[in-house]
Amino acid sequence: QVTLVETGGGSVQAGGSLYLSCRASGADYARFCMAWFRQRPGKERQGVANFYRVGSLAYAGSVKGRFHLSRDNAKTFLRMNNLKSEDSSVYYCAAGPGVCSWRGQAFSYWGRGTQVTVSS
Repeated sequence: QVTLVETGGGSVQAGGSLYLSCRASGADYARFCMAWFRQRPGKERQGVANFYRVGSLAYAGSVKGRFHLSRDNAKTFLRMNNLKSEDSSVYYCAAGPGVCSWRGQAFSYWGRGTQVTVSS
């Protein structure tokens, strides 16, 4: 059983930065795709970034060049720069075995989420 805990959300003005962390425990997460998703009220869940192994890092078009995902053993990080009001959302860390996907259904484990609010 994999447990994921996100930290680092908060409020920031447009143009600012936030740094999200996700700590994983309970399994051989080195074999897992680690990903960040986000969801706004009334909107569908959106994949933001994912990483499985070297060379497989991927970003959604809306965040490419502004967000940066990295992994360090049991932790996965999301550095978010030049934040925009449309980035406001609850951000979720997710883990799933094997190669990455933009489909939330491909992920077996989810954190509880952390709120990011960007004011213009």
